[in-house]
Amino acid sequence: MKNSTELEDSSLDESNLSNFKASILGLQHLLAMYSGDILVPLLVGAALGFSTKQITYLVSMDIFMCGIATLLQLKRTRFTGIGLPVVLGCAIEYVAPLSAVGKHFGLGTMYGSIIAAGIFIFLIAGFFANIRKFFPPVVTGSLITLIGLTLIPVAFTNMGGGDITTKSFGSIPNLIVAGVTVLVILGLNIWGRGFIQQVGILIGILVGVVVASFMGEVSLEPVSQASWFQLPHVFMFAAPKFEWSSIVTMILAALTTMIESTGVFFALGDIVGRPIKKDDLKKGYRAEGLAAILGGIFNTFPYSTFSQNVGIVQLSGIKTKKPVYFSAFFLIALGLLPKIGATATVIPASVLGGAMLVMFGMVGAQGIKMLREVEGSNSNLLIIGISVSLGLGVTVQPALLQALPLTIQTIFGNGLVVGSLSAVILNVLFNYGHLNDAIED
Repeated sequence: MKNSTELEDSSLDESNLSNFKASILGLQHLLAMYSGDILVPLLVGAALGFSTKQITYLVSMDIFMCGIATLLQLKRTRFTGIGLPVVLGCAIEYVAPLSAVGKHFGLGTMYGSIIAAGIFIFLIAGFFANIRKFFPPVVTGSLITLIGLTLIPVAFTNMGGGDITTKSFGSIPNLIVAGVTVLVILGLNIWGRGFIQQVGILIGILVGVVVASFMGEVSLEPVSQASWFQLPHVFMFAAPKFEWSSIVTMILAALTTMIESTGVFFALGDIVGRPIKKDDLKKGYRAEGLAAILGGIFNTFPYSTFSQNVGIVQLSGIKTKKPVYFSAFFLIALGLLPKIGATATVIPASVLGGAMLVMFGMVGAQGIKMLREVEGSNSNLLIIGISVSLGLGVTVQPALLQALPLTIQTIFGNGLVVGSLSAVILNVLFNYGHLNDAIED
């Protein structure tokens, strides 16, 4: 007889999916998360004054570690891995704390704080999983809706060109390319059939790149400058040093990504039809903690589950982990072969923004779908309304908190944290009597 883990994993299997189709779907997952992930090493490297050669190495090793981190989460073991079709990368929430720690205390302290945060995540995984009764559908639905909605501005920024400070932001070519990308994805989901419909996002990105190239928006310079092969090195930039305030700063950032990961786990569990239990959450958190420890050792970044890939699973209808395994191996290969990996960097931000608009919208829609199952009482409506409003509010107007201490701004300037805390606290206040009946193993 199969054990529970094997039964859970077999429920995600789709034996009729060929390796070729799975690899194409894996490439779609890769491209969906690629720009969001390489943005972190580019921003952190620039903030810390890295040379072009150092940034190139940082990007390559970040991609490599994304593949390793994804494998840790995909493969269920006794201690780690949630076993859902997820892709891991470095969340944008880490940019500010990484840059601040690196500038004020040096690279060694920055990497030491990453390792310490990873150990912290691994150790508190069981405790954090135990509080899942505070995440009933009204809370998780609100959180997933908020994840999608708070990412929409990121999509729009990319649609305009990626940098609002440039004169070309929102230019006609950018708008045309982004619009074409969106229309192709929508068209394939309306009129496409079978596999063509499932890889609609990938085709939309490719068509957008072709259109952008005719408009002179594509440059192959990053490819020509990249090296052919690059091996990872332990402590490439600095050996770890440990300083308490830097560790606390990184732990706070880690807690925000754990909250987001919780929402993603529940969203994917709902999509693939697998109830998410305490043990699942514990293994998922541990995998992210281990990935962060490895990130510090190899002088890259902490890693967490990417929410944009939820939209791909929903749109493609392919719920097996097989394509994501391909995506993980592709990431590892691209990290070792910088010149090939650099080909993905030529994709204009406007193209990726168009794809992001669809994917992030689907994430928000998944949250709304979950909220449809929630009883429409006034208390639940207040939980949803207040938590989503607060989360969106601090996202679009972070200057509201500028008079507060920097540490408080770091925590409460994150829309997902504010929205999640609001939803959890309001649910406790309104539905305290039902907490013990929320979710049972």
